[in-house]
Amino acid sequence: MPPSVAYLDACREILSTVASQLAQIRRAADHFAQTILAGRMVHLFGSGHSRILVEEMWPRYGSFPGFNPIVELSLSFHNLVVGANGQRQAMFLENVPGLADRILRNFDIHTEDSALVISSSGCNVVPVEMAEGFQRRGVKVVAIISRKHSEASTSQRSDGKKLQDFATITLDTGAPVGDAMVHIEGLETPVAPGSTVGGCMLVNCLKAEIADRLTQAGAPPKVLTAGAIIGKARATELFEAAYDEHARRLARLYEGLGSASQA
Repeated sequence: MPPSVAYLDACREILSTVASQLAQIRRAADHFAQTILAGRMVHLFGSGHSRILVEEMWPRYGSFPGFNPIVELSLSFHNLVVGANGQRQAMFLENVPGLADRILRNFDIHTEDSALVISSSGCNVVPVEMAEGFQRRGVKVVAIISRKHSEASTSQRSDGKKLQDFATITLDTGAPVGDAMVHIEGLETPVAPGSTVGGCMLVNCLKAEIADRLTQAGAPPKVLTAGAIIGKARATELFEAAYDEHARRLARLYEGLGSASQA
């Protein structure tokens, strides 16, 4: 079988895994829509390559305000690979206890907020502590993991807890152990990962479900849309309105910083 066909076959299995989770996806969309309708934010966090799914959710075409993408460059800006700002440092920092609380200290988090935390293994310290920190603040957490990979992996926390231990709902990308899905004859290790494929399907299912809920509630979202679809003037109008709404929502996340009631 040609390698590309093997990869596409594996992606079809991922599609089936995502499709089998529609009930959980809809429950997660309920939580997130309630947050957005309350004027609050859905916090998004992913370190390493999980950052891809944060950016897939917002901001990009077909997306809308209501999401707070938390992207720490020290954990995800590793395209230089080696040297300053390289991958070794990012992988080290991803397992530093206490860093998550330093990140969360920047936001005035409310119980009406919700969170989506993404980690393929669900085992690195920072994403697990992010979920734990959100949960401790009364925030509902949805996790995206690769379940087979997570179950085969060892938590980097001393207590052995994983991301899914701090989530109300856990969604599975469907990727295999080790993520890579194609075995090449004569090559010791598999290639071509699948977690991003499954993860992008999950976040876009969520996005579509949330948009439906907001519209049905009489609050249709301001969707970033290409001028090729609606004309340049209307597209510009929507972009500006969406970014302004994002700024107003974001401002609420700083209102109570330093107050005695802040967790």
